[in-house]
Amino acid sequence: MARQNYDYLFKLLLIGDSGVGKTCILFRFSDDAFNSTFISTIGIDFKIKTIELRGKRIKLQIWDTAGQERFHTITTSYYRGASGIMLVYDITNLKSFDSVAKWLRTIDEHANEDVEKMILGNKCDMEDKRIIPREKAEAVAREHGIRFLETSAKSNLNINQAFMELAEAILIKRTAGRGSLEAADRVNITQTENKSLIRCCNV
Repeated sequence: MARQNYDYLFKLLLIGDSGVGKTCILFRFSDDAFNSTFISTIGIDFKIKTIELRGKRIKLQIWDTAGQERFHTITTSYYRGASGIMLVYDITNLKSFDSVAKWLRTIDEHANEDVEKMILGNKCDMEDKRIIPREKAEAVAREHGIRFLETSAKSNLNINQAFMELAEAILIKRTAGRGSLEAADRVNITQTENKSLIRCCNV
């Protein structure tokens, strides 16, 4: 079998209330594009981006989920097998921040125990409309032992950093106990990567 042109495949999930900017974050990272007129995600969609990290080529399969309750049954089926999950809230929307606890419970219920998590406070370019103090979100992240960043898809603040930090945390976990990264490179990719059937609805 011919070797793939990447060393690892990481499945990432973007979750959070509707309207917090998950699709904008995804498009900013994957296409370096921003559009403020995205319609709400219907079901689930994904994009692929390959990055270089610690001398390895890592293929990121990033799933963008709908935040509306009516899509809950569809989207939670994608939690299992995710390597990393980004939980997004809007710093100008108190309800979206209050929902963080609910989303964390959903992760606990449906995702693998060792999934890497990160909380993103999006739309930090809208400082004049801020409702959620950064310190309050940092405290929640610390309480749960989760990474935290404030981001802006519009101004492209911390978007790349968020994905790179999460990918690096997953890579470290994947290669722990396998000796050097060079040794890990010899692992058969097809035995360690996503085995689920990829299905997709319109986003």
